[in-house]
Amino acid sequence: MKKKEIITGIVKRVEFPNKGILETEEGKIVVKGALPDQKVSVQIQKVRNGRAEGRLLEVLEEAPDSNESPCIHFGKCGGCSYLTMPYVKELGLKEQQVRSLLKPAVERNSIRFTWEGIKTSPVKYAYRNKMEFTFGDEIMGGPLSLGMHKKGSFYDIVTVSGCRIVDDDYRAILSATVDYFSPMYDKKEITFYHRMKQEGYLRHLLVRKAVRTGDILIDLITTTQEEHDLTGYKDALLSLQLDGRIAGILHTKNDSLADAVIDEGTEILYGQDFFYEQLLGLKFRITPFSFFQTNSLSAEVLYQTVRDYIRSLYDQSNIKNDGVVFDLYSGTGTIAQLLAPVATKVIGVEIVEEAVEAAKENAKLNHLDNCEFIAGDVLKVLDDIEDKPDLIILDPPRDGINPKALKKIIDYGVNYMIYVSCKPTSLARDLEIFQENGYMMSRAVAVDQFPWTSHVETVVLLSKGEIPSKKVKVEFSLEGMDTDGFKDGATYDEIRDWVQEKYGIHVTNLNIAQIKRKNGIIERENYNKPKSEDSSQPGTTPEKEKAITEALKHFNMI
Repeated sequence: MKKKEIITGIVKRVEFPNKGILETEEGKIVVKGALPDQKVSVQIQKVRNGRAEGRLLEVLEEAPDSNESPCIHFGKCGGCSYLTMPYVKELGLKEQQVRSLLKPAVERNSIRFTWEGIKTSPVKYAYRNKMEFTFGDEIMGGPLSLGMHKKGSFYDIVTVSGCRIVDDDYRAILSATVDYFSPMYDKKEITFYHRMKQEGYLRHLLVRKAVRTGDILIDLITTTQEEHDLTGYKDALLSLQLDGRIAGILHTKNDSLADAVIDEGTEILYGQDFFYEQLLGLKFRITPFSFFQTNSLSAEVLYQTVRDYIRSLYDQSNIKNDGVVFDLYSGTGTIAQLLAPVATKVIGVEIVEEAVEAAKENAKLNHLDNCEFIAGDVLKVLDDIEDKPDLIILDPPRDGINPKALKKIIDYGVNYMIYVSCKPTSLARDLEIFQENGYMMSRAVAVDQFPWTSHVETVVLLSKGEIPSKKVKVEFSLEGMDTDGFKDGATYDEIRDWVQEKYGIHVTNLNIAQIKRKNGIIERENYNKPKSEDSSQPGTTPEKEKAITEALKHFNMI
């Protein structure tokens, strides 16, 4: 392969987060933005050690099982990646990515480990409870746009009036905002903020909506470079027929150079600057700038998983249920408050001061008096905390844990930790250090917080074990564990979900294993086989056999 050479091939797999892998006669090519099973045209940009990196020129053929995108902006907007993939296939892709990244840690493990698959989001569309739209233009000098960055661009903005990861109220508010400001923009009476020139007025539109109550906050973010009367804009919003209720309309000033929403003073144009949201029975006060999981219903799945992991420890009497819990990188203290009823004391540490203040307010709101929240860097704050933890919860930012902070955390010597990760590559890196210091994975599960995007959460239970030897013993659960399909094909979960979705039939792992053997797909020794020759196992009905056979064909396994 040579630089600038154009090569055509099929995307065999996608590595986290968006690295499509083409395996051609010329060698392996990595191309960002391609989807599994697409036929693509790629221009080589870099070649090193038999591995090339290329730029996606064109999708020549979609995957055989691809769907028509439900969003008119897909492909142009940079927000979603997987809208044309069947959701079952997306889940399988994310699970495989996480398992692949955790594979080195599994091989280093010296205690029994259970992989628990991937948990789905309860809602697949209109799941976001917060959006930050950006003002700009789609082409230089074009009409006013408000929405998301164009795919692959830092400057061009696509007006996403048909976005499917938000509900109708978001779309109505976005369209009303564009309609109100566009005539002023056309007459040169108002401008949008140019990042390069650092000039202009309109910057962002922030919208939040509570899932439980339907309350809505709308915040227009501008610079102070111009002055405009926003009364007409407020009235235009209040005239909208929405499913939810507008709790507040705000105007925030932001003159910072960073391309981010930063509060440098907020004026209330209507109503109030907060609403309340509920998660797992707890009440939270949300402002425009509160840190809060952007998929409320899937956040409940995530936090319930953490709670279940802890409950399993209590049930096994491995730890006392009246100890001290550290919630490090605690945000607004959601996890800390969920654990407060079963702990003597919970200490949350978070570097964002506003999030800490919100955590304190929310703890009072939920009548929890055993939560302490400290503002500061985990690396520095741990030196000043006199309490010693019995259990540690870790929910770090995307970059993972500072190695120096990690050492201090490990030095506490607690028997169990729970690591909540929003970036599996950072998790894999941190796990190596944990395992070198005797902490092994005993349970792990992926959680799909953000359908149709490349993001995936992972929850890992770490147990204090022995330093791993060269000989590794690993035990997996049967769920999702098909070693044949792991490399080329589908997992048991994918096959089962496909059959359920296509035929409305529930099949078991045993059913699938029997039909796979019948079609010549050899399982590893003794996998789902009778313990003795004269043992009997439940048979698979003709209806289930037909459905499973079709699934195997669908996943190109037969």
